[in-house]
Amino acid sequence: MTRPRGRPAQGSGVSRDDILDAALALLDDGGGQGLTMRALAQRLGVTAMSLYRHVGDHDSLLRALSDRVYAQVLAAPVRAAGSPVRDDVRALMIRYYHAVGSHPQLTLAIFATPVSFAGVTRHITDHLTALLAQMTDDAELWRDIVIDHAHGSGLALVSARSEPRQIQVMNVQYQQALDCLLDRMGR
Repeated sequence: MTRPRGRPAQGSGVSRDDILDAALALLDDGGGQGLTMRALAQRLGVTAMSLYRHVGDHDSLLRALSDRVYAQVLAAPVRAAGSPVRDDVRALMIRYYHAVGSHPQLTLAIFATPVSFAGVTRHITDHLTALLAQMTDDAELWRDIVIDHAHGSGLALVSARSEPRQIQVMNVQYQQALDCLLDRMGR
């Protein structure tokens, strides 16, 4: 018996949150090649067509995942009056580094799909550029340096996933290196 197109395979519908949860799990478990609309539908027990209504195409799915994961980076604490902009940059980049390290396959998928670099990731970049413009005349150059540093350091966390002590060391080293970059930028 064939199922109607766009209908749940096992009689129950799925929500956008269910889809994003499962898609992120597929990425984390199997890398960028593991996240296909067909594999996602199979994991959720629905037809692939039913996913398109909730998340659009594959590129839109990646953007939605990116927006969800990286939203925490923009959720900044309220800045204390008189605190240096450097503190805001540092806090933003540490949150970004942790987001990259938590879901490295998502970051790699975004690299491979430039159209998914929009939404929250674009806002992070713009916010960082504006903050850096208050610290240096070379805001775009330093933006690229600190973002690339966060990417490299965050993606390197994959090698230490089963070693919590090593992750802790890498986190401290990232923050020390970031401080060096920010100190250099301020000169």
